[in-house]
Amino acid sequence: MLGVSDRALSFGVMAEAYERYRPGYPGRLFDLVADYAGRPIRTALEIGAGTGKATRLFAGRGVAVTATEPDAGMLAELRKHVPAGVKAVRAAFEDLRPGERHGLVYAAAALHWTDPAGRWPRMAALLEPGGVFASFGGPFQPADPAVRETVRVARAPFLDSDDVPSPHGTPPEQAMQWPGTELDRSAWFTDVRQAVIERRLTMSGPDYVGHLSTVSAYLVLPAADREQVLRRIRQVLPERVEIAADITVHLARRRCEP
Repeated sequence: MLGVSDRALSFGVMAEAYERYRPGYPGRLFDLVADYAGRPIRTALEIGAGTGKATRLFAGRGVAVTATEPDAGMLAELRKHVPAGVKAVRAAFEDLRPGERHGLVYAAAALHWTDPAGRWPRMAALLEPGGVFASFGGPFQPADPAVRETVRVARAPFLDSDDVPSPHGTPPEQAMQWPGTELDRSAWFTDVRQAVIERRLTMSGPDYVGHLSTVSAYLVLPAADREQVLRRIRQVLPERVEIAADITVHLARRRCEP
């Protein structure tokens, strides 16, 4: 069975599709982070930047972003699309060493790929005292329960679920979700907050299948199985699919002293 690390490094072969089919992030996400920071965000370090979807949002608002990404294919695609001032570095979170500190460290749908061992002391070491940590992402699925069930049935012979493996086990009904649960317990962070940005998108059936082709659960299937399950899903989809793509945001502030 493939582990989390295998899935984390499965995206590079689909970097162009990832760029094409994954949506960017709305401006109100930056506004939420900036309002929480309460002071200008001048520098930011991004963990697991992918093709730079979130990088462009923050760099476009005048933040000097250092975007880190362990997969060479994803990083090459990122460099095609981000502003010239972005510093792009091939590195996993675990490779980063304390040095320059930033006003913001953030992860866009990437924190679950990081090693939990020493995660928060390592994160704190990358932040200025009082600096902000942000993590954001969320499910991307048909908004119509009937369409969602049809997709589940179509993929069932190949995949029980196409969700990312849970890193926490927090019950979905619990008010505070991961990583807020860990941040609340960390001696390094304070003022932990959780917010949801509601988002609905509409895309064609083929484009939704294109999005699924960039999801790790499908990427790690044998090629023949992947082609078959994606074809099965395409056959049962309507021509237009409304997508529920809410963004759950977790924010925390680095303590001046742990």
